[in-house]
Amino acid sequence: MNLIIDVGNSAVKSAVFQDAKLLRSYVFSFEKFSEKFQQIKKEHPKITFSMLSSVIKDTSEIEKMLKKETELFVLGENTKLPFKNKYASPQTLGKDRLALVAAGAKEYKNKNLLIIDAGTCITFDFKNDKDEYLGGAISPGLHMRLKALHNFTAKLPLVELEENVALIGNSTQESILSGVLNGVLAELDGIIDRYRADYKYLTIILTGGDTQILSKRVKNGIFANPNFLLKGLNYILEFNKTQ
Repeated sequence: MNLIIDVGNSAVKSAVFQDAKLLRSYVFSFEKFSEKFQQIKKEHPKITFSMLSSVIKDTSEIEKMLKKETELFVLGENTKLPFKNKYASPQTLGKDRLALVAAGAKEYKNKNLLIIDAGTCITFDFKNDKDEYLGGAISPGLHMRLKALHNFTAKLPLVELEENVALIGNSTQESILSGVLNGVLAELDGIIDRYRADYKYLTIILTGGDTQILSKRVKNGIFANPNFLLKGLNYILEFNKTQ
């Protein structure tokens, strides 16, 4: 049984897998890790292996806890990957993006695949039908755009994201929501169209924290999979067990 941990910019996402089957997922704050880890171990006492991925620098305390009770794998530059990485600067490539491509290599082998991760940032990652990772793009996420409009202007308020957003905003708050959400939707549809023009038989996965609000509004056909990153980390763990 595997425990997967992804320490992100705003939260810790975790999941327990039995081989490739996801049994349960969790989301909690970094400060609550010790408490949550003990809870997860109590619920799943047969956890033997763990995989840690983090975008923050210091995870030494987390690593100590995991090493004490599991056989720990930490995703890093020297971790073996189940795909060909053709990124020009692999040392600067985010671990979350590596995990997403690993999931794509497992579930969409020998297919052209565009993975869109809508979280703090929106990342676009492309794997071709030779299972080569070529790269992609990084763009500000929905909440980052809302905060930027507030932080870099004198009078615009900080607006919370809402589900129902009109095209034409008739107040400052509604205008901000329309600009941010409809702008991101136009960006997604436009980039998907450009990839489809260059690559036939393209599969598109949408994942990340803002999957729900975006998936029902994107015009292009996509597959929504909120746990794609956790599945990728589990696949990397399973792959490295045999190396």
